[in-house]
Amino acid sequence: MPGFREFEAQELRFISSFKTGELVAETGTTLLSEGSHSAHLYTLLSGWAFRYKTLPDGRRQILNYMLPGDLVGLQGSVIGEMQHSVEALSPLVLCVFQRDRLNELFRNHPGLGFDITWLAAQEERMLDDHLLSLGRRTAVERAAYLIAFLYHRAASVGLASPRNLYLPITQMHVADTLGLSIVHTNKTLRKLAGKSLIRWLDRSCEVLDVAGLMELAGWSGPAERRRPLI
Repeated sequence: MPGFREFEAQELRFISSFKTGELVAETGTTLLSEGSHSAHLYTLLSGWAFRYKTLPDGRRQILNYMLPGDLVGLQGSVIGEMQHSVEALSPLVLCVFQRDRLNELFRNHPGLGFDITWLAAQEERMLDDHLLSLGRRTAVERAAYLIAFLYHRAASVGLASPRNLYLPITQMHVADTLGLSIVHTNKTLRKLAGKSLIRWLDRSCEVLDVAGLMELAGWSGPAERRRPLI
């Protein structure tokens, strides 16, 4: 994919030895649980997932969405204990790495170490944008931003056609991302549909006008640049 930088020969040899296998997961599978320890680090190869935290009474906040090329479990690999959970939003294929070889990667392959740091910084940048949206945008603007954001993330890894894109999210996912009740979320999404920006289906959202969503949200989109892949 043109959106990812190419490996140098020695990097590719190390990554090939670093990889221990592939894991397939079905929709709804909990890949990592908050408070748990995992012996593995993953790269998402295909499908969608999301990161979330829960309160003691079960209320959930979705923090971000994960698409092909994203690292899964880096926080647990560095800190030792997961501070969030990860769930499959669609059928997934993941590349499995040995967590205990992460130090070897940083020690012997500084270019790959910088790539992991870049991916962590990119995640922080996205969370900054999400927090701004939750704190200062109206409900309609928040929803427009979220759908436009997911469209651009999917387009960057070849999941969007020139005409439209189907996001595999339900209204409950949107509610748990935007911090809205399901009733308020339904009313908000109907407003976007009424403007012919989206079409809501049974368990997915069809994006009809991403430029219109961006204009409504007051968001100019992400900076275009090639990104690393581990």
